[in-house]
Amino acid sequence: MTGSVPGFIDVVMNLNSPALLEDNVITQAKAAGKRIISYGDETWVKLFPKHFVEYDGTTSFFVSDYTEVDENVTRHLDKVLKRGDWDVLILHYLGLDHIGHVSGPSSPLIGRKLSEMDGVLMKIHTALLSEERETLLPSLLVLCGDHGMSETGGHGASSTEEVSTPLLLVSSAFERKPGDIRHPKHVQQTDLAATLAIGLGLPIPKNSVGHLLFPAIEGKPMREQLRFLHLNTVQLTKLLQENVPSYEKEPGFEQFKISERLHGNWIRLYLEENNSEVLFNLGTKVRRQYLDALKTLSLSLSRQVAQYDVYSMVVGTVVVLEVLTLLLLSIPQALSSKAELEVPLLSPVFSLLFYLTFLVLSAVHVIVCTSTESSCYLCSLSWLTAGGVMVLVSALLCAVVSALTKVLVRGKLLSKNAAHSNSRWSELDLLILLGTLGHVLSLGASSFIEEEHQTWYFLVSTLCLALCHDIYRNYLPGDDCEPQRCLHVEGGFDGATPALQDKNTSSAVLELNRGCKSPSSLGTLRGYEKWMVLASPWVILTCCRLLRSLNQTGVQWAHRPDLGHWLTSSDHKAALSVLAALSLAVIFALIQRRCSPASKVAMALGLLGVYCYRAAIGNVLFPWQQDNKDISKGILEARFVYVFVLGILFTGTKDLLKSQVVAAGFTVKTVGLWELYSGFVLLAALLLRPHNLPVLVLSLLIQTLMAKFVWKPLRHDVAKVTVMHYWFGQAFFYFQGNSNNIATVDISAGFVGLDTYVEIPAIFLTAFATYAGPVLWASHLVSFLSSEASSSADGSTHSQ
Repeated sequence: MTGSVPGFIDVVMNLNSPALLEDNVITQAKAAGKRIISYGDETWVKLFPKHFVEYDGTTSFFVSDYTEVDENVTRHLDKVLKRGDWDVLILHYLGLDHIGHVSGPSSPLIGRKLSEMDGVLMKIHTALLSEERETLLPSLLVLCGDHGMSETGGHGASSTEEVSTPLLLVSSAFERKPGDIRHPKHVQQTDLAATLAIGLGLPIPKNSVGHLLFPAIEGKPMREQLRFLHLNTVQLTKLLQENVPSYEKEPGFEQFKISERLHGNWIRLYLEENNSEVLFNLGTKVRRQYLDALKTLSLSLSRQVAQYDVYSMVVGTVVVLEVLTLLLLSIPQALSSKAELEVPLLSPVFSLLFYLTFLVLSAVHVIVCTSTESSCYLCSLSWLTAGGVMVLVSALLCAVVSALTKVLVRGKLLSKNAAHSNSRWSELDLLILLGTLGHVLSLGASSFIEEEHQTWYFLVSTLCLALCHDIYRNYLPGDDCEPQRCLHVEGGFDGATPALQDKNTSSAVLELNRGCKSPSSLGTLRGYEKWMVLASPWVILTCCRLLRSLNQTGVQWAHRPDLGHWLTSSDHKAALSVLAALSLAVIFALIQRRCSPASKVAMALGLLGVYCYRAAIGNVLFPWQQDNKDISKGILEARFVYVFVLGILFTGTKDLLKSQVVAAGFTVKTVGLWELYSGFVLLAALLLRPHNLPVLVLSLLIQTLMAKFVWKPLRHDVAKVTVMHYWFGQAFFYFQGNSNNIATVDISAGFVGLDTYVEIPAIFLTAFATYAGPVLWASHLVSFLSSEASSSADGSTHSQ
C-alpha cells in the first residue's frame, strides 16, 4: 500500500504490526472520504487503525486453521455486496497460505481451496456486474497475492516460486476486442500502489518507487494518459531529488525533462488542432518517453533503497569486535580468585602505535567523505565528533594489542614451567581449531551464509575421517611395533571430573593414556566391540551422506528434487507411513535403554500417539486405511503426546532436584538428565514432519555410536567432545531442511495441539522444532558429561 521496498529488518513488523505512519493508499483514500471495509487478516486493522467503517479481522498466525479463517470472510459477502455504502472492499483470505505452511503445495487440500476461491471470485464478479448495469459506473476487481510459495510451503526467501505471484485486474472499463489474447507481463509489486492511487483519483504515496501499470489506463484518451503518466513521473522525480544528491546526473531525471518538454509541445499542438495524425504521433512519442522515464526512475530508486552506509557499518563493526576481544582476553582474570578486570588504556594511548593508527584512520575518513556521493552517517558528523570516533577506535586497538601481548607472554612462561611441555597437538586438535575458525571467517561472505550447510557437511565429514585416522593409528602398531595409546570402552573420562580425582589418580590416568605398552591397543575389547570401534566413523559418515539426500536446502540447490519431496508426495504416502512407523520404533529402542520403567511406558505410548497424530491430520496411513479422507486437526492426539512429554520432563526434573537436595551421588543426576533428554526427543518426534523422523533416528544413532565407540575408547577431553557436539548439532540443523532463509521455518509446528492462537506456546514450539538438532545435541552433551563424571566417581570410590 506504500509502494516502497521493505528493508531486511522489516521482517520483525510481521510479528506485531504497529500502525503504519508512512504515506499509503489507504490513508489517502480515507482522507478523500472513501468508505473502506476490510474482512480477513487482522494485519490490515493493525496497520490502518480507525481507517475502516467496518471490519472483521482473523488471526493470521494460526496456520492449523484453513476453514474457519476463510468462512469468517465469506459469510459477510452476501450482505455487503448488496449494499452500496462502501467504496473500497478488502478481502484477505488466509486458508491457502495456511495449507501451504502445514502440508505444502502438493497437498490434496490445495485443489479444494482453489475451487472454493473460484466460487468466491464468481460471486464477487457477478455482483459487481449487476451493480454496474444499474449505476453505469465501472468497478475494479483486483486479485493478487502478497507472496508465493516454495516447494515446502514456506515463503520469505528469494526463489522464483516465492517472489512471483499472479496479479489480475478486472474491469468493464478495460477495452478488450474479441479474440485479443495478451500474454502476461512481469510487473513489480511496488507498481500496485501507484496504479490503485491513479484509479481511485488519489495522490500517489510519497515514498512509492513503483510506476503506473499502463494497461490500466490504455483505454483512456491520450490527454488523460499523458496526465496520469506525468503525475507519476513528477512523484518519482521528487523522491529522487530527496534521496540522491546528484540527481541531475541520473538518466531517469534527464528522460523526465525531455518528456516534460515534449509534453508541453503536445499540449500546444492539442490546443491548436484537436485531431490530426501529427498530434497522435507526437502523443505516442511522449507516452513512450514517459514510460521509459518511469522505468528508469523506478529502477534507480529501488536500487537506492538497497544501498547501505557501508563505511559507517564497518566502523561500528570494528568497535564492537575490539570491545568483544578485550572482554574475551579479560575473562581469565575475571574468573580467577582475585576476580580482577583490568583493561589497560592509559599506556596504549601514549604509544607510537596509537598515533600512527589515528593518523591513518583520519586520512581514510577524509578520503571516504570527500569522494563518496551517497549519504553517510559518519561523514555527516562534525569533524570533532568524527575525530573522537577515530580516537576511540585507535585506543581500543592498542588496548587489544597490549592485552594480547600479555596473554602470549604469560602463555610462554606457563609452557616453560609445565611438566608436559613436550606434548604436541594432534591432527584432530588442528582440525577442530582450524574448522571452527574457518567457519567463523566464512560468515563474512553472504554466499557462504546462504550455503552454510555445505560448510557444516564438509566439517562433519572431515571429522569422521579424522576420527577414523585417530582410531586406526591407535590400533595399528607404529614404527616401534607398539601402539601409541590404549583404547578402552569402559572407564573414566579425561577432564570430566577433575575435582573428584586426586593427584595420584590423575597421574595414573595420564600415564594410561599416553604410555600404554600393551601389544594391541584393542586387545582388551571383545570381538564385536573391537569391530564397532573400527567401523563407527564409517557408519557415521554413511549416515551423514544419507541425510544430505533427504532435504535440499540453501539457495542454489534448494529447488532440486530430494528424498523428502518424494516421500511427501501423495503417491508415496504408504512408503512414508512405513518409514515413520519404523523410525518411531527405532527411536524407542535407542532412547529407552537408560530410562526408568515408568518413562519407558510413557515413551512408548507417546511415540504411538505421535503416529496417531500424523494419521489424524492426513500425513500417514494406518494399515487398515486405504486413504484418509476424514482429515482433522489432530488436537486430541497431540495433547495426548504432550501429557507424556510433560510427565517425562517432570520425572527428570524431580531426579535433578533430588540429586541436589539428597546426597544420592551422580547416579540420580545422570538418570534425571537422561529423562529430560528423552522428553525432548519425544517432543521433537511430535513436532518434526514425518519425512524428517529419520533425521531424529540417525541423530540418536550417531550419538550412541560416538559415545560408546569413539569418545570413551579414545578418551577425548571435555573440550573436544563439546566442540564435536556443537558441530554435529549445527549439521543436524541443516539436515532437517533448515537454512538461513526465513522461508524454511516450519511455523506449523507452533500450532500442534492448539485450537486457538496462543502466542507464548506457539513461539516456543516453533523455536524448538526449528532448532531441534542443536538442542538435542546440547542436552546429550550435558547428559554424557554427567554420565562420565558418575563413572569416574564410582571408579575412584571402588579403588579406595
